[in-house]
Amino acid sequence: MTQRKLFVTTALPYANGKFHIGHIMEYIQADIWVRYQRMQGAQVNFVGADDAHGAPIMIAAEKAGQTPEAFVGAIAAGRQQYLDGFQVRFDNWHSTHSPENTELAQAIYRDLKAAGLIETRTIEQFFDPEKNMFLPDRYIKGECPRCHSKDQYGDNCEVCSAVYAPTDLINPYSALTGAKPVLKNSEHYFFQLSNPRCVEFLQDWTQNGQHVQPEVANKVKEWFGTRTNPDGSTSEGLGDWDISRDAPYFGIEIPDAPGKYFYVWLDAPVGYLASLKNLLDKRGEDYAAYMADPALEQVHFIGKDIVTFHTLFWPAMLKFSGRKTPDKICVHGFLTVNNGEKMSKSRGTGLDPLKYLDLGMNPEWLRYYLAAKLNGRNEDIDFNPDDFMARVNSDLIGKFVNIASRAAGFIAKRFGGQLGTPGADGQALVATLQAEAGAIAEAFEKRDTARALREVMLLADRVNEYVDANKPWELAKKEGADARLQDVCTTCIEAFRLLALYLKPVLPSLAAQVEAFLKIEPLQWPDASRLLSAGHGIGAYQHLMQRVDVKQLDALFEPPAAAEPEQALPGGEAIAETIGIDDFSKIDLRIARIVACQKVEGSTKLLQLTLDVGEGKTRNVFSGIASSYQPEQLVGKLTVVVANLAPRKMKFGLSEGMVLAASHADGKADTGIYVLEPFAGAQPGMRVR
Repeated sequence: MTQRKLFVTTALPYANGKFHIGHIMEYIQADIWVRYQRMQGAQVNFVGADDAHGAPIMIAAEKAGQTPEAFVGAIAAGRQQYLDGFQVRFDNWHSTHSPENTELAQAIYRDLKAAGLIETRTIEQFFDPEKNMFLPDRYIKGECPRCHSKDQYGDNCEVCSAVYAPTDLINPYSALTGAKPVLKNSEHYFFQLSNPRCVEFLQDWTQNGQHVQPEVANKVKEWFGTRTNPDGSTSEGLGDWDISRDAPYFGIEIPDAPGKYFYVWLDAPVGYLASLKNLLDKRGEDYAAYMADPALEQVHFIGKDIVTFHTLFWPAMLKFSGRKTPDKICVHGFLTVNNGEKMSKSRGTGLDPLKYLDLGMNPEWLRYYLAAKLNGRNEDIDFNPDDFMARVNSDLIGKFVNIASRAAGFIAKRFGGQLGTPGADGQALVATLQAEAGAIAEAFEKRDTARALREVMLLADRVNEYVDANKPWELAKKEGADARLQDVCTTCIEAFRLLALYLKPVLPSLAAQVEAFLKIEPLQWPDASRLLSAGHGIGAYQHLMQRVDVKQLDALFEPPAAAEPEQALPGGEAIAETIGIDDFSKIDLRIARIVACQKVEGSTKLLQLTLDVGEGKTRNVFSGIASSYQPEQLVGKLTVVVANLAPRKMKFGLSEGMVLAASHADGKADTGIYVLEPFAGAQPGMRVR
């Protein structure tokens, strides 16, 4: 039999935050499939990477006072604790900010250009006049031109999955500043998906029943038909894909195009190949030869929110750059909590992966529960705490683990730890379990782990029925029943071994404990057709798994504790150290009138205020309130200024005081900045006491 050769990936997480439970679900699903394939003898390279480029990371790094490289490096450093914690075993974890990804992305681009599928066009692009930069698609929001859902991103709608240009949005606004963006001309690079060659290939690739699930194929099919443009006109088929972005941008430069960078979605999937190349280079293996092997299968696990990129853009990029196209795109749905409720940490409906581990909850409980829900289709699944506890305690403890606990003690105490030979009824039972190996394998192959585990638990029921019918605890008390007792207990141990084999892709740690207990080599799928020999010695049984404790579940979903009144933090920060009246009297607070206000060229944070503080002259003050006020909102208003603050020389000029404003300590834009405004009747120059 030819050894199967697989290259498997999961979607690359964006390197701007920690893993959430959706990431963990996808990694567990892929890890289960990979472990099953390895048990079948397949040669698998299972790789992942951080998606490390794009304006969002550049902006987040700027806010954090870090370089983008340092920012994504810190995110990457926290990944392994999640992967180890949930027993997800990637062969390599890399980054799209890498020499391999730069090399491969630029090579693919050059090959697409040589194929005549890259063109340049001068387009109108949204520009944030306050931030002084072209806006990435994800930093433009507005109304979807197709379904009219509000607050949708500039590249695709999360409600109807429409893909469009940012300029198609209705009533767009900058997600950075809230400003209405203006249109400016810029030269952009396009991948011509509308080319008949691309359309013909993608129609066949997505609709031939080989590469995506039927429900995904039906969804993708919509993009080949007639679509209505925002102006009311209609277009046929696929539109071209804008693959460039203007500086400033954190990403990979487009060859021979100064100031132009690949849009993050072009180089992100190339990161799959980059991680593989990095792995093979470290092993001393030939990447080009590996990818050229016609027997190689390329399989991607992704969520339903990124179907368009993986079923249209990615296959076309690979095909027309002369590379291997994916064999399977395996799409799963979202994970909800408590019958579809959206996850929210503040309401205690979020499922924090690290909190789960910190509470000492067994990661294999979660692996089993998610596997019992996933069916290989693009459907959402729900995490219900009561159902979680019931399934784990009933299936894993009550049905599976208890089989060994009910038989192993008798083998150890009465028969020196040695197995016997199953009787006729025991052989029939074991044969029944062996006969289901094919059906369970088929379910694992199709990623229908829900069906696989249902089948396994039905078999566990059959074994428990056998135990209850033969009552080894009663046989142990009967004179002359030793042979039958050994026969029954041997049957139970054989059945337990088979069930452990079938569960091993889902429960690798538990399976390893079973292998040690039974003193056998690591279980492989062909072992389902074999039996342990009479006289085989097993080890002393130790309890294999604890039950879920309701207290753990309560703690897992417990909302963040509110601060005690005496510990409350006004405005998000503690009250400052106590001062005396003499300290306060040193600060000269005066009423001031804002007689003029203007934006500061070269700054997105500052406004320049001209203040009348009752001195017979005006003062110039720079204030970091531009995110909350337009200049015209402030002119003529009264406010409070620190009048005796030493003047500060700034690159924009001299600032002669400080305007008082209130804000939350976390600095979140949505909490706002509020300039203090005295009641009517106060006059410029009055002192605040």
